[in-house]
Amino acid sequence: MALCIRASAAAPADGPAPGPAAAAPFRIEVVDDETGRGVPLIELKTTNQIRYVTDSNGVVAFDEPGLLGRKVHFEIKGHGYEYPKDGFGIRGLALDTTSGGTARVKVRRLNVARRIYRITGAGIYRDSVLTGTPVPTAEPVLNGQVMGQDSVLEAVYAGKIHWFWGDTGKPGYPLGNFHTPGAVSDLPGQGGLDPARGINLTYFTGPDGFARPTCELPGSGPTWVTGLTVLRDPAGKERMLAYYAKIKPPLSTYEAGLVEWDLGSRRFEKRARISGDPAESAGTQPSGHTFLRKDGNVEYVYFSSPYPIVRVPATPAAMADPETWESYTCLAPSSRASEKRVERNADGTLNYAWKKRAPVLSHADQDQLAAAGTLKPGEGLFHLRDVATGKRVLAHGGTVYWNDFRKRWILIAVETFGTSMLGEVWFAEADAPQGPFVFARKIVTHEKYSFYNPKQHPVFDQDGGRLVYFEGTYTFTFSGNDDPTPRYDYNQVMYQLDLADPRLALPVAIHEVRDPASSSGSIRLAPRAGMDHDPARAYREIAFFAPDRPGAASVPVFEQTDGRGEQILTVERKEGARPLFFLIPADDSNPPAGTTPLHEFRRESGPGRYYSTVEAPREGHRREARPLGRVWVNPGRPRQD
Repeated sequence: MALCIRASAAAPADGPAPGPAAAAPFRIEVVDDETGRGVPLIELKTTNQIRYVTDSNGVVAFDEPGLLGRKVHFEIKGHGYEYPKDGFGIRGLALDTTSGGTARVKVRRLNVARRIYRITGAGIYRDSVLTGTPVPTAEPVLNGQVMGQDSVLEAVYAGKIHWFWGDTGKPGYPLGNFHTPGAVSDLPGQGGLDPARGINLTYFTGPDGFARPTCELPGSGPTWVTGLTVLRDPAGKERMLAYYAKIKPPLSTYEAGLVEWDLGSRRFEKRARISGDPAESAGTQPSGHTFLRKDGNVEYVYFSSPYPIVRVPATPAAMADPETWESYTCLAPSSRASEKRVERNADGTLNYAWKKRAPVLSHADQDQLAAAGTLKPGEGLFHLRDVATGKRVLAHGGTVYWNDFRKRWILIAVETFGTSMLGEVWFAEADAPQGPFVFARKIVTHEKYSFYNPKQHPVFDQDGGRLVYFEGTYTFTFSGNDDPTPRYDYNQVMYQLDLADPRLALPVAIHEVRDPASSSGSIRLAPRAGMDHDPARAYREIAFFAPDRPGAASVPVFEQTDGRGEQILTVERKEGARPLFFLIPADDSNPPAGTTPLHEFRRESGPGRYYSTVEAPREGHRREARPLGRVWVNPGRPRQD
């Protein structure tokens, strides 16, 4: 029997009377108690388990029949934010809800980064629209019929920001677009919104209004892209390229190659198929997020996933040619990835260098070689650890970019196997793009929820790079959580990070530097980013780590020189002098994990001194009784970057 559903034009005369007119919702605004800005993704739950989640303005439209107009208690919680406990340990409050009324609730931010809005999906400003609250974007509730979107790529091309995503859901069916939907937005200051307010996305849509594929290549399975890159060819033409992968169950690649954006059709066109198994025969297939950088006279595309240890000469021809790809690795060239054959120099040290046809070493590979004794302690490339506890941090996906404010390369990456499976985001910095990234600070936490593939957007940097923006995929996938967040799940959420926050004043590499200004040719200690890059100065090994600004350490260290040009370090404040680096106090009763005393050593006869974390003095020197303070030990074997 066929099911027939008929809409009645009017209720029968003897039918039920119409119900009361809908009341105006009660507006609840949840704000950061420091900034006063609305906080997205804060959950409010009634005593009968009705759940509301703040929209991107931090607004909830409460309109529950039977409860509106009464005092209602809301339990309040949200990833990285908290509301104070009452005497019973309950985090929440009761509000007198009234039709058309409003209430403001303050929460305390625990995260270092600020959660500021959702970028994709339906209902981004749903509750604001229902309560008449102004919204910043042109499409506040449904844009391109997109319900959810995975992992973003972004690049500036032809004067606009181009955005591309992975698998994308739609309203009419559980399955949607698996062939790289895309959109454009205007640049800030050139028609685009302030990135602190939002992003106006204009999707490439099909006849049905849904975000259409931009990279649907022949063959079964999804078409995913990675390594989105904009460069100029030898003729000076701007070109946007990416690597594609055709996927088969269970998420393995059966075909890979290079595609190029066609501005006329606004689609990617295949340019080359890369044959063979790049991961085994020619290093690692370039993937992740990219930046351009010159090394000598050659410009390269660097690929971060999350560490930028794969690069390709910045030409379309080289991107299609695995013979030109380079890996920063200690493995021998032309070896297969499965062999893990390390290469050593004549003095026995590992030969870390940019090499063609050489596979990279992953975290797991490094651990395996260390367990087998092939790598000695400290010889690995990856040393990321929590600055507060010394605990190892396994970075999974993320980005590395140069930052003008810090004058260093900054890493923003998600951790695997942290307090959540893929929901913890960390910040670190280094002198060189390939590292060493060592001491990190957790900047975002998601309780039993994933936030994978975080992507910083340097195009949005503000105040000289002091404010940076990054997004990630918020989803219950891989988290072990079986209760997805309504509207937010499987979508992109934006965070803002203030690099002036004292919590981000992390230990940086303090190098031994041979300074030609010294008549004795002595070695001085200095952070690399704080020095001019005079080629006459020879940057030697990393002596230790210490912050170059107050935060993780508070005792400033100043330098002066003696009559021979040798460095003298002192913790006595010098009027108008800029500290060289900062120390933990020598008498700290509970020093941070991984710190050790920094001593001054003086020559037993005549002038001369040096500074070291090694307790035993060199021949002809004596150690001063009191250390200057405490610094962080270099966990890696000394090597030139």
